[in-house]
Amino acid sequence: MQDTAAQVPIAQEAAAQKDGHGGGGNFPPHPGASGWQAPISQEDFDLVREIARARAGIVIADFKRNMVFRRVSKRLRELGLSTVSEYCAILTGPYGEREIQPLINALTTNKTDFFREPHHFGHMAKIALPRLRAQANAAAKRRLRIWSAGCSSGEEPYSIAMTLVDSMPDFNHWDARILATDIDTEILKKGAAGVYDIRDLKGIPAAMRSRYVRTMRADKTHFSMSKMLRALVTFKPLNLLDPWPMTGLFDIVFCRNVVIYFSKDTQRELFDRFADRIRIGGLLYIGHSESLYRVSDRFKIAGQSIYQRVR
Repeated sequence: MQDTAAQVPIAQEAAAQKDGHGGGGNFPPHPGASGWQAPISQEDFDLVREIARARAGIVIADFKRNMVFRRVSKRLRELGLSTVSEYCAILTGPYGEREIQPLINALTTNKTDFFREPHHFGHMAKIALPRLRAQANAAAKRRLRIWSAGCSSGEEPYSIAMTLVDSMPDFNHWDARILATDIDTEILKKGAAGVYDIRDLKGIPAAMRSRYVRTMRADKTHFSMSKMLRALVTFKPLNLLDPWPMTGLFDIVFCRNVVIYFSKDTQRELFDRFADRIRIGGLLYIGHSESLYRVSDRFKIAGQSIYQRVR
């Protein structure tokens, strides 16, 4: 979360940049025409994408120059700046370090839905969880840890939570926890609040709605996740490139549609670190367009975009 007091120097620096360049936040709007060229120089574009690569592992292709401008434009408006060059002057100035997180927040993609790629939740309910229950009964150890890495606004971890509670009749006898992490500190606030637009309700199976969804009396346009689900999920900011504070092993990890933004070398390093944090026999769920082929040999295929940790 950003410290409001810490942002004051950035606002002052933005004011100085604006005064120095004669701006006033009135930069040209971005038309939708495909041939339109964003008002961002190659030098500024290279600076922004190098910060994204070095600090978050995000690889931005040459053709995404317009996209970068659109993403950064909101931050320009918030700071009252006229040009990307003014913004880049802040990034490279004395308060630049404090602006890195807002920049990463602006550049990250947060497309997600409840029960997205539903076959993963079906596999979890019918195969993964029954197997874990059988193993726990044999070992008399009922501990379950699940990690949603790149959780965005929380739809994924809450979908995991609903699947978990709905599929385990003895859930109350388990020590179960779900960790939800994302690099975007702003989007995590939505996940922690557990409040969503009523239009998102269609993604939740009807049988689960009455048990895990609460209609907000004062606002018919939104709904909230139940108190039980919110207590089950812990939201924490985490840059996957940074050291991970978790020390225990996970039974299940979801990291879906995240590594597609990383280079192959970063993917290899990341999946190796995941293997270190998943117990032998544990599962890794990845996105439909992702693969561990020639990336990691520490997992074996267990289903469609599902991998099992091996020795």
